[in-house]
Amino acid sequence: MKILTVIGARPQIIKAAAISRAVRNVFSDVLQEKILHTGQHYDQNMSQVFIDELGIPQPDYNLGVGSGSHGEQTAKMIAGIENVLTSEHFDGILLYGDTNSTLAGAVAASKIHVPIFHVEAGLRSFNMSMPEEINRIVCDQLASILFPPTETGIKNLKAEGFMESKAKFKNGKSRMVVNSGDVMYDNSLFFSRLSQQRCDIIDRLGLTKDGYVLATIHRDNNTDDKQRLTNIFTALLDITERDGIDIVLPLHPRTKKLVPVNLEPAVFARLQSSERVRLIPPASFFEIIELERNARVVMTDSGGVQKEAFFFERPCVILRPETEWVEIVEHGAGIIADADYDRITRAYSQLTGKTVNFPQLFGDGKAAEHILTAIVNYLQ
Repeated sequence: MKILTVIGARPQIIKAAAISRAVRNVFSDVLQEKILHTGQHYDQNMSQVFIDELGIPQPDYNLGVGSGSHGEQTAKMIAGIENVLTSEHFDGILLYGDTNSTLAGAVAASKIHVPIFHVEAGLRSFNMSMPEEINRIVCDQLASILFPPTETGIKNLKAEGFMESKAKFKNGKSRMVVNSGDVMYDNSLFFSRLSQQRCDIIDRLGLTKDGYVLATIHRDNNTDDKQRLTNIFTALLDITERDGIDIVLPLHPRTKKLVPVNLEPAVFARLQSSERVRLIPPASFFEIIELERNARVVMTDSGGVQKEAFFFERPCVILRPETEWVEIVEHGAGIIADADYDRITRAYSQLTGKTVNFPQLFGDGKAAEHILTAIVNYLQ
């Protein structure tokens, strides 16, 4: 049986590593995987370095769509993915998360009746102004098998009627919902051992365990909004000055471009002169693992980084108005601060002033095997 894995953004490349590893090590006798890279993330530091570092196969197809408006980018992807799906026979398409690549893969495959398997199904922010929320909802509606990573994902799908769905797909098959656990937990267990051996970023930057804050900012509602971006950076700068702690911030290309434009001039001047806010290039996968694993606190607007912080038992300040990973907040390991100065500084103080618990919420570390077992059974 042959499946097409679609990747396009950096988090999808990381998630695909777990699936490719399981195909190679456990399912090679029954499954063949081909990989399509849409080119949504086309920067070398945001894409190819991850493919090389994680050891996943080089993509069989690369659409090279690059940047553009949501509509333009998604339309190019739909056309390109459809061409690949019709150029050779595929038994199914594997999609990850909630990017434009996810949406494009779902639309293209559904039109020509290729079964869709959605990893990270059922996640909801309930914020319909987020492009990611639209993408994940559409993909869930079109998928033959939904793989929610947590009990919350299951509850969301149940509330939306997926458990009683009357939808029928190719050959009259019904929709399936499988609580697989989280492939990112698989990866964190597997790669954290390797990162300690292969990555020297902690020593290279002169950092010490629990001696710095890791911050990541990339979502367009933060980078493109002058007030939100200024609020976040003002909070970061004040925390460093108040507590005397370094903040390490790997700069996403979008953030790097917009910081000089959208920060208030006085705050930008403070940032440029600060010796404690450490702006570095985008981190590789092993580098981000080491930075997460050794940080005192993680501050992020990334869903993936929130989870990884939890995996490595690091408390997290969430720089968004909501999170799909509500379990992290419910267990007191994360606090939603949005881009509000007072909430950010208060959340940091709260998380550094108490003991945080990290129960096992994201599966047994074998999510990729559970996913592929369900796909093989569905296709037989």
